[in-house]
Amino acid sequence: MMNKTAFITGASAGIGEATAKLLAQNGFDLILAARRKDRLDKLCSELSEQFGVKTQACIFDIRNKEEVANAIDQLPAWCQKIDVLVNNAGLASGLSTIDKGDLNDWETMIDTNVKGLLYVTRKISPSMLERGHGHVVNIASIAGKEVYANGNVYCSTKFAVDALNKAMRIEFSSAHVRVTGIYPGAVETEFSIVRFHGDEARAKKIYEGFDSLLAHDIADAILYAITRPTHVNINELIIMPTAQPVPGIIHRKES
Repeated sequence: MMNKTAFITGASAGIGEATAKLLAQNGFDLILAARRKDRLDKLCSELSEQFGVKTQACIFDIRNKEEVANAIDQLPAWCQKIDVLVNNAGLASGLSTIDKGDLNDWETMIDTNVKGLLYVTRKISPSMLERGHGHVVNIASIAGKEVYANGNVYCSTKFAVDALNKAMRIEFSSAHVRVTGIYPGAVETEFSIVRFHGDEARAKKIYEGFDSLLAHDIADAILYAITRPTHVNINELIIMPTAQPVPGIIHRKES
């Protein structure tokens, strides 16, 4: 029996990297996509050696539709039948009110979180639909369900992912292609470092005083969703730290 093949965007760190490791451990062959070639090459080598699965790095900037198309078109033959697409690549950039927002931050978030997800899905989903088999997992955010202060444009992009998740489920279901949305709360990854443009001290404070989610927690949820029997679709999973009931509230331990 051949291994299933998963394509994971944003695979060089955080949730994407954790998902790659967990899926490799469970026998998935992997196509790992991101911009950082050195990190992807290292991860591919490690997973192939440790778990005996096939791996392939796919280098592109998800914001560039030509790069996305060219990189996917050039994948080797064994990568052509993708069973699982994990649309994980995404980011927040900046944290300000709309009247003080940075236009470059806005464009980066829209281009990555919405357009990039669409570029990749547009290239990979037709084969799934033609074969009548596949599973698309879209990593959204609790910010795609509830808006929080100064999250305006980031929240808007994740609301868009929520809408696309629902639209894909409607459009792909007749071909038996499953669609799952994952909506995490606070996960300690590089997310806040990126949001604060490399300010690690400020980013660290976000996760102090409570037990945040870890990347592996979300990877575990993805594995659960994609390993259900084919007649079962997990529409959505909202996953929060126990200390974070809603986006604007975190119960921190007293120091």
